[in-house]
Amino acid sequence: MVGVDLDPANNKRITDWAKAYWNATHPYSLGGTCVNFLMEEGQERVKATYRDNYDRLVQVKRKYDPTNLFHINQNIVP
Repeated sequence: MVGVDLDPANNKRITDWAKAYWNATHPYSLGGTCVNFLMEEGQERVKATYRDNYDRLVQVKRKYDPTNLFHINQNIVP
């Protein structure tokens, strides 16, 4: 979901609405999301999004990016 308002004065109201809506509907979801929609929700949300694939992705990350060069947004920690 996206909350958009062209008036910056409404930023807090729109952000609060989006968070409240997510909190109200999330218990009825499967727990995942489109990974490209994630922002700064934290590592637990990244793990929940990748679900059973997360551990395999960690192995790939350790092999191909052990220094974590590609660490922006939906990071998988090696």
